[in-house]
Formats: sequence, C-alpha cells, structure tokens
Amino acid sequence: MRTQKRQYSRSHANRGQLFENLIDMTNNQYRNNNFADIRKVPSPVKILKVTGNKVDGKLESATWVDYSGIYRGQAIIFDAKETKQKRFPLNNLTDDQYRLLRSWHYMGAKAFLLVCFRIEGKNEPEIYYLKFEQLETAWTAQNNGGAKSIPLQFFRDHCTRIKSGIYTVHYLEAVGGASC
Repeated sequence: MRTQKRQYSRSHANRGQLFENLIDMTNNQYRNNNFADIRKVPSPVKILKVTGNKVDGKLESATWVDYSGIYRGQAIIFDAKETKQKRFPLNNLTDDQYRLLRSWHYMGAKAFLLVCFRIEGKNEPEIYYLKFEQLETAWTAQNNGGAKSIPLQFFRDHCTRIKSGIYTVHYLEAVGGASC
C-alpha cells in the first residue's frame, strides 16, 4: 500500500459541501419514509484550546468515510466525492478510507462511492454510483503503476448514473434496485 500525507488548504474546506447537502436531504427523506437510516459521520476534529465557550480546533485527516447506516437489513458505508475534472483522481480518497471501505465490503456491507462530476459549461452535475469492486480494481491498478484516476467516460460506460426524482439524489436505487 502507498503511504499518503495530506495537507488541506482553506480553499478545499467547502469542496463538495453542496453535494453532501443534497445527500443529507435525500437521507432525511429516506428516514422520514422509513426506507433507510443513513447518517453523515462528523469529521474528526482535534481540540486545541478551550477558552470559556470558545473552542479552537483543527480537522484531522480523514480516516472514516462520509456516511454509514442501514438499508433493507444490510449495512451501508460510502463516501461522497466531487470533482470539476473529467476524471476522478484516486488520491481524493485516503488510504484509510479505502481500507475502511474494503474491510466493510468484505464483511458483507454495501460499500461504494458516490462521485459527482461538475463539468464547466454543464448546468446539471453527473452523479455516479461506483461499486467497491470497481474502486478496488482501479486502486490496485494505480498501486501497480497504472492510472491514478478514473476517467468520466468509464463512469458513463460502466456505472449507474444517479438522478433526482421522488428523492433528491436517489442513490439507493443503484445500491439495491430500490423502488419506493
């Protein structure tokens, strides 16, 4: 496995926030309809100093993924990633996140990525469901000298595109053929 040291700048602080807000809205709809219970996992924060009711802290590196929960009696775990490129850079996922998805996948959970492409000049983003098996193939290839990203065309040809409908971002339709 490759080791990865990450540094985040303020410009990346809200990257993907709109996409995550849409997923949060969807998860609330799922819960309200007793369809699934999937929750956002808070980002880990290291507390540096507490003064009265003011807390100073910093975000720690991502070791967990964005969402986990239950759907049709099965554990679900996934991360939401967004890119403005016509490819998904695999280094958008940390080694720890990949290992977590891998572990849960091999323990029987539905593990996957939701990848949102916001291409300049297009009004609507393209959102895709990337199965763990597809991620694993790309991850292994990159670690053996292969491509460091997955092109948008791969998603168009081999992944389920997630659309809005009765639910804001109805990703469970791709996960388990959900119809509501």
